[in-house]
Amino acid sequence: MVDDRNDERSFFAERPPRDLKPSPPSEEKPHYLGHRQRLRERFRQTGPDTLSDYEILELLLFRSIPRADTKERAKTLLKRFGSLAEVLGAPERLLREVENIGEGAALDLKIVAAAAQRMARGEIRGRELLSSWSQVLDYCRAAMAFEEREQFRILFLDKKNALIADEVQQMGTVDHTPVYPREVVRRALELSATAIILAHNHPSGDPTPSRADIEMTRTIIEIAKPLGIVVHDHIIIGKNGHASMKGLLLI
Repeated sequence: MVDDRNDERSFFAERPPRDLKPSPPSEEKPHYLGHRQRLRERFRQTGPDTLSDYEILELLLFRSIPRADTKERAKTLLKRFGSLAEVLGAPERLLREVENIGEGAALDLKIVAAAAQRMARGEIRGRELLSSWSQVLDYCRAAMAFEEREQFRILFLDKKNALIADEVQQMGTVDHTPVYPREVVRRALELSATAIILAHNHPSGDPTPSRADIEMTRTIIEIAKPLGIVVHDHIIIGKNGHASMKGLLLI
């Protein structure tokens, strides 16, 4: 009788060992993917107030730059422009000049800035503006503080001091905007406005009213008053703050 067990032992013993190839190492995920998830979780769990400006900017860049580390890009933008507000307020062409910020990311940042301005405008639309003054200032700052050229803006109000229209009447140079007082009053009459708030920006950053600013405002008041149109204030917006001519007792 043949011992099959011996045959089996012989068979397995004589089989050459298989050439076991090591399995390829698992591909490591880029380090920034984990960072992105952690940052999103912080935003979700603790809110935006716990994040710094560069971290908020990182979150904005995540979708524009999906396959790269955005932390250094965010810090570079802040170093170039100074603050998150100034990054969003910067012209698209200057954003594109920043290293590793392409056309798509620059455009996306300007879209976010436009959405922020629409939000600020929504805060004041339909409200009695004299009792919502902080919202008026926030809106003017969002719309004008970081413009490269001066712009002259008018908020037209009805008899309840609610916003009828918000228009940029003139665009100027870096330090001058031509304003025509009779055109300001004519437009107020066209819109049946009974009051207006004037606003313009100083690209230099210093919101101190110039002598020309004061004289122009007083001329508008003189023309508007006999027609039943009140000039509530003239606000000057700068990167470093704002000035109210009424608050400074200049009008």
